[in-house]
Amino acid sequence: PVALPLLLDRFLSSAIELDVDAISDGSQVFIGAILEHIELAGVHSGDSSCCLPARSISPEMQQKIITQVTAIALELGVIGLMNVQFAIYKNIPYILAVNPRASTTVPFVSKAIGIDLAKIAAQCKVGVKLSELGLSEMIIPNYHVVKKAVFPFEKFPGADPILGPEMRSTGEVIGIGDHFAAAMAKAQLATGQVVPQQGCVLI
Repeated sequence: PVALPLLLDRFLSSAIELDVDAISDGSQVFIGAILEHIELAGVHSGDSSCCLPARSISPEMQQKIITQVTAIALELGVIGLMNVQFAIYKNIPYILAVNPRASTTVPFVSKAIGIDLAKIAAQCKVGVKLSELGLSEMIIPNYHVVKKAVFPFEKFPGADPILGPEMRSTGEVIGIGDHFAAAMAKAQLATGQVVPQQGCVLI
């Protein structure tokens, strides 16, 4: 009999999902952002809403994540962009995926922090070092930024609007505010959905 590898996958209930975009030049790693998903883990990152800076992740956990992403990038020999997805469950970071390429979150992060990550990654690809570009510490904006996905459900009556691991969005919007609620409200309005001022909420 031939021994086959077996993958055991366990669902982490109520975990917080994070997206980390980073750039490596082979010897140094710049963390573009740690994005916190607003939906719980399990929704495709292209469909999930996310915010910057992360709201419920402690500075100690963020530092642990930065250390892990840096070690992964250097060990894999990544030159350019890399995206790592984490699930934080009971204060333990679990790595969901490591993609040594640009992610769909790169344009959002670039707008949010005011740095063109794709341009910097391209410079690293041709041998420019991050130290030459003056990039070392992660930039945490003093404002809040929210990304929300745009869905085509109104154009497809009967389509199941429940989100899962399969990407269903057709675009995204960005909201920027002095606090999280303002950024979230702006992003919600930008998707074309009117935020109700009164009524009942079923939880």
